[in-house]
Amino acid sequence: MAWETEIAELRRRQELAKRMGGAEKLKRQADAGRLDARARLAAVADSGSFREIGELSGFATYSADGGLEAMLPANFLFGRAEVDGRPVVLTADDFTVRGGAADAALHRKLLEAERLAGEYRMPLIRMIEGTGGGGSVKSLEAMGYTYVPEIPGWEVMVANMSQVPVVALGLGPVAGLGAGRMAMAHYSLLVDGLSQMFVAGPPVVAAAGEVRTKEELGGAHIHAKNGAVDDRVKSEAEAFERLRRFLSYLPSSVDELPARVKTRDPASRREGWLNSAVPRDSRRLYPIRPIVEAIVDKGSWFEIGREWGLGVVTGLARLDGHAVAVIASNPEALGGLWTAATARKVERMVDLADSFHLPVVHLVDNPGFLIGRRAEEEATIRWGSRALAAIYQASVPWATVILRKAYGMAGSAHAPADRFRWRMAWPSGDWGSLPISGGLEAAYRGELEAAEDPAARLAEIRARLERVRSPFRTAERFGVEAIIAPDETREELCAFARTAQRALKPGAKGRGLRC
Repeated sequence: MAWETEIAELRRRQELAKRMGGAEKLKRQADAGRLDARARLAAVADSGSFREIGELSGFATYSADGGLEAMLPANFLFGRAEVDGRPVVLTADDFTVRGGAADAALHRKLLEAERLAGEYRMPLIRMIEGTGGGGSVKSLEAMGYTYVPEIPGWEVMVANMSQVPVVALGLGPVAGLGAGRMAMAHYSLLVDGLSQMFVAGPPVVAAAGEVRTKEELGGAHIHAKNGAVDDRVKSEAEAFERLRRFLSYLPSSVDELPARVKTRDPASRREGWLNSAVPRDSRRLYPIRPIVEAIVDKGSWFEIGREWGLGVVTGLARLDGHAVAVIASNPEALGGLWTAATARKVERMVDLADSFHLPVVHLVDNPGFLIGRRAEEEATIRWGSRALAAIYQASVPWATVILRKAYGMAGSAHAPADRFRWRMAWPSGDWGSLPISGGLEAAYRGELEAAEDPAARLAEIRARLERVRSPFRTAERFGVEAIIAPDETREELCAFARTAQRALKPGAKGRGLRC
């Protein structure tokens, strides 16, 4: 017997699912300048590759004789797809169905998406809008009871952070658990003017006596500067492009190694201007990003977290086609001093690199931790110590190039001290437990007080110590492994990236990611 009746019912239900929240809600979504969930899935997935899971799930109403009268689809969509030919788990919150609230969700769908990514070792992409599984006061009346909060499956999200790349795109207002899902990602972003993120939205905050618009409370400009998200972009299209770029540097899981890509940029390329990039006057600042771009493969620099933790610049790049993580001191922000936010940013990048087997390249001009009242209020030493722990626990190959300063405890973060060190210095290198210039008067007070001409004696002492602080003196004692001309840096680091492949080992780290 044929099953035409049941197949017709299947097609009808599939059609109802594609209507999402209905024509009026879809129009409202479009009028707000935001794509709907299915349009987003289509925009991210390679053409024809998306295979939905749980397509027919939702909330149905039936007539007295058992016939289907209406269907409200669940507001969380997910499935298998390919992005640039790579299998991924693709998810999207449907804001047109009760604003993404929990009373229109089936929580098992979200949990199964997380499980699929972790168990089958596929990158997980979350496109988040709404509460993303959070509660709704209105739903409590319909339920007739309240409940003690819990998040079934949170442990799966935590586990995924140490197993597969997780990307979170905030593509509209994001609150509650949706905001938590944003934070539990290796790379996250918001869209200017389109996305906001909060623990609780303006109506809830207003009840506590603080009246704010969505933008004032949690606009993209706020969270890109405080590090709650990694970046902000100008459009959904740019968000999708950045997600593809990010994934291109990473393996699909910790059980694989990053792929090498072909490059036409020769490892032997030299940029002569690098030889004068660092000023002789140690008080003068200089931009670090052009130096990074001159060293890595052309067009490969992908900066992450540009607006926060400004004492360092971090991102992903390629050297001779090999993916690497880059940490570079930024002298234009407080001279490169490490603040609490800078340390947090370093820790985050080191953990990403160590989890996904990316060799680290560290360009150093670090005069130390920020000092003073602000440093103490921000618990700089706490976050600085965590960053040092991340660096010293890292197991991936690590190359350091000391451009200028490396002082004190923060200066010791230039590389793990208990492993073989690919450590090079430019002739401008200057290091020690503290800057020589800052301690002369105190260290030589007696000699200066006894001198007939203290100023002349101070100048003599200074010249004497300038000879001592020469990086060549350190190299004589094997205190630094190599001194190189700046324009040789790319060639040296490409050699490091090639050799580093021999030391990379797939597999999960015992420690896991610091969430």
